[in-house]
Amino acid sequence: MEKFKVGVIGCTGMVGQRFVTLMENHPWFQLTAVAASPRSAGKTYEEAVGGRWAMDTPMPEEAKKLVVLNAEADVEKIASMVDFVFSAVDMKKEEIQALEEEYAKHECPVVSNNSAHRWTPDVPMVVPEINPEHLDVIPAQRQRLGTQRGFIAVKSNCSLQSYVPALHPLRKFGVKDVLVCTYQAISGAGKTFETWPEMVDNVIPYIGGEEEKSEREPLKLWGKVENGVIVNADGPAITAQCFRVPASNGHMAAVFVRFEKKPSMEEIKEIWASFRGRAQELELPSAPKQFLHYFEEDNRPQTKLDRMTEGGMAVCIGRLRPDTQYDYKFACLSHNTLRGAAGGAVLLAELLCAENYITRR
Repeated sequence: MEKFKVGVIGCTGMVGQRFVTLMENHPWFQLTAVAASPRSAGKTYEEAVGGRWAMDTPMPEEAKKLVVLNAEADVEKIASMVDFVFSAVDMKKEEIQALEEEYAKHECPVVSNNSAHRWTPDVPMVVPEINPEHLDVIPAQRQRLGTQRGFIAVKSNCSLQSYVPALHPLRKFGVKDVLVCTYQAISGAGKTFETWPEMVDNVIPYIGGEEEKSEREPLKLWGKVENGVIVNADGPAITAQCFRVPASNGHMAAVFVRFEKKPSMEEIKEIWASFRGRAQELELPSAPKQFLHYFEEDNRPQTKLDRMTEGGMAVCIGRLRPDTQYDYKFACLSHNTLRGAAGGAVLLAELLCAENYITRR
């Protein structure tokens, strides 16, 4: 099959680097354009990133010699070179909103890792296994933007990817109240231990804006498309605390949940084991064969052992047990820059291509 031509805007940061690595040998996508800030523009990708390459794998050969374009000044040029772009730009929220809309108005679909458009009512925020039907809002967004091809779709916050997938198939029992504490890796801040030595042997009980996102974004994921916008779900009530912990990659969550109609532990495990979403039905290239993996061992999942389950695209769950105040508690884990960030956006792009929202120019 002829590959889709792909651009990455914001290509030099940690999530941008992850996008670049995920394009290497991708069966559907070909990295064609990279773009970043004016200080990187005009250099080769290898020169622009220099010693800041933060991935475990070497920089892909196909990316090294690509000349970095200016993400803001070269919109028209980039849009003409590619079928769509991934957005991982590091700018102020209003600037990101404007830039992503500019790409969309140049008839270039944008699959964004940024939070800027997550609350735009006609922008779908999609986890392919959870709410693929939200893509139905795209025609209304195109009408607003005055576009034929162009639109913006976003992925949700990385911390949600650990626990919301575990709660999602249990909603038929009436998920009423949720308390979640997340323990988030330093790569979520775009850092490594080399660039953030203060995090060695340390925990910081605060991540700016993260608790609000963790409490509110699931309600958009579980909302409905009505009259060309996404209307948030009324519940469940979610309260969150988010800590930064000294792990390189992998967000852990401790989850407490109360149901309207309490299921048995056996029912819950069976539902997790059998759950399949649209990504699995379509057998998308980046989709895990099994989305939710439950571990019976008392000390699993573990960040170091389990974050790369199914290429880092699965969600790992363990320690399901009754709770004294809620009905149940359990632990969850997801890889924050794979499932939680760039990998989740790549899977969303695959879904958009499979459902013909993104077409070749």
